Amino acid sequence: MLASLYIGLRFMHFLSLMLVFGSTLFTAKLSPAPIQRILTCRMNRFLPLLLTVNAVSAIAIFAVQGGMMGNGWPDTLRPAIWLAVAQTQFGQIWQWQILLAIVTLTASLLKPRAQGLLLLLIIAQLLLQAAVGHAAMREGMPGWLQRLNHALHLLCAAAWFGGLLPVIVCTRLAQGRWRAEAIITLMRFSRYGHVAVAGVILTGAINTFLIQGAVWPWQSEYGRLLIAKVALVGVMLIAAVVNRYVLVPRFRTHGHQAYPLFIRLTQAEVISGVAVLALVSLFATLEPY
Repeated sequence: MLASLYIGLRFMHFLSLMLVFGSTLFTAKLSPAPIQRILTCRMNRFLPLLLTVNAVSAIAIFAVQGGMMGNGWPDTLRPAIWLAVAQTQFGQIWQWQILLAIVTLTASLLKPRAQGLLLLLIIAQLLLQAAVGHAAMREGMPGWLQRLNHALHLLCAAAWFGGLLPVIVCTRLAQGRWRAEAIITLMRFSRYGHVAVAGVILTGAINTFLIQGAVWPWQSEYGRLLIAKVALVGVMLIAAVVNRYVLVPRFRTHGHQAYPLFIRLTQAEVISGVAVLALVSLFATLEPY
């Protein structure tokens, strides 16, 4: 039961981090000034909830880790067990994760329009994620290179997946008075999205090799789940390609047909991305052999 809760908490933590990062990056860096305020106001409706989930899940993960190290549920609430967890490599990193999550939530409540600060705090949390789990398997220079690669993987994935919700909002704005600005924003996301998608694929392949080595992935449960993850990313990639190269060119001539299809395919990307995060939360707790 604790193990299942741990997986669920990891899922909520990753999901909230990536959605906040992608949404903030989209509104703060990709949208022109005339539409930026509108997008910021609309996305800010969800940010406090997401950042609350982020902070609560970070604290709960630490407590549940204590129960998994100890004797189950009672040890999740024992300060002595928490101190023991804090002495582990995971605990030393995760204390900073909890602190950053609380600081990020506080900053968003006190200064909801400080998008640059929020973006930096979320990036710091994503970078810390690369210092725990399978990415922290090696020591020395190989370990640092593996962590750097994993950090890039997380940032690229968060930029792609996390930006999909504001893409849907922006597409709906493109059907009204903000059409020109919304299309400019969508094209910018598409341009930088190519980089993010390429980064996800490249760093993901490197991650797989560094973690599993030169083995056939279906030889382990971890590998089979990894194949499922790759298949879901493939679905996301196909939807993104159809959106960019089939539907976007039709916005000006067949907008009334292209816009709804674009939104549905983007929603399919979101659903596939959520499934990917669920799988990642699961197989990140498994031995990769």
